[in-house]
Amino acid sequence: MDRILKADPGFQITDSRKIVDTRNRIIHGYDSVSDDVIWLIVNRYLPVLEKKVKELLK
Repeated sequence: MDRILKADPGFQITDSRKIVDTRNRIIHGYDSVSDDVIWLIVNRYLPVLEKKVKELLK
């Protein structure tokens, strides 16, 4: 997604910069990421992102 953001800064997914930053933190600093934070992301934010992606793909 980082490449998409560089190519199109107006990309239509809300908080796309935060999504990329979170991914980088999980990948590169996985030992410092709380299980509670991951659980919150999975339960609260992934369903919203899934819905937005499905809308974009229509």
